Amino acid sequence: MKKIKDLNSALKRIQELEKENSDLKAELEYYKNRKVSGRQKHNAKWMAIYNDFTICHEKGMSIEEIANRNNISERSIYRYKAYYEEMKKNSENNYDK
Repeated sequence: MKKIKDLNSALKRIQELEKENSDLKAELEYYKNRKVSGRQKHNAKWMAIYNDFTICHEKGMSIEEIANRNNISERSIYRYKAYYEEMKKNSENNYDK
């Protein structure tokens, strides 16, 4: 960075920095407001489908029926099932102590 020798060059540099700052703020807003891609684990939608899965699974519905009911893939249901079994195992271990 070069040294600023007079008032006019200092004012010019301040304007350049203010413009750069506003550009960076606009870019930051873009990144704050963009949609995050990928699966969002345990958000409200995930929990709603998971709760429905647990009810249906405990009633004895098949994986295919639950997937069709919630309009999601069977692979997603298997993820819910794995999570369900893990939670069930953890709760059983807590009762044993």
